[in-house]
Amino acid sequence: MEPTFLEEFRVQLNHWMKELLSEADRTRDGMNTENKGTFPDPADRATMESTRNFTLRIRDRERRLITKIQEALARIDEGTFGVCEVCGGEISVGRLKARPVTTLCIECKETQEAEEQQA
Repeated sequence: MEPTFLEEFRVQLNHWMKELLSEADRTRDGMNTENKGTFPDPADRATMESTRNFTLRIRDRERRLITKIQEALARIDEGTFGVCEVCGGEISVGRLKARPVTTLCIECKETQEAEEQQA
């Protein structure tokens, strides 16, 4: 892969990770300072807990995405970014632009999804 593409992906991945970490910090700060008072109405408390659980699920997904971003950055450093981990073929730039943390070419991903549907 051309060095200019690699640098573009590096910048994009670093920016993406910075945004996710910033959101995680805001969530943590918000949960530390949120109103911990009593709720006279059980429905209000349930709504608050439901919202908090939803936010935590989103942050957990983002945490896993941060790990994938770090792995993609490591692949750029190692020179294996854009190489399918199954077949060793090149992952198209279009696919990488759509999903820069991907480790599979489109053909191997389609095979994987077909196998998952069979199970």
